[in-house]
Amino acid sequence: MKLKEFRLKKGLTIEQMAKLVGISKSMYEKLEYEERKPSVETMKKFKEIFKEFDLNIFLT
Repeated sequence: MKLKEFRLKKGLTIEQMAKLVGISKSMYEKLEYEERKPSVETMKKFKEIFKEFDLNIFLT
């Protein structure tokens, strides 16, 4: 599952998701469009908030 699919499944906007994980909207968009890879801290935050989140999303 891609990051965008995960976000939509949760019913969240880009702005909401960025705020939840503590990054800017533009940084979140870069992650979603696979233009950047997240920092270790950002990955930890995703996992803290969404226990079911599969970090392998970022490896593809």
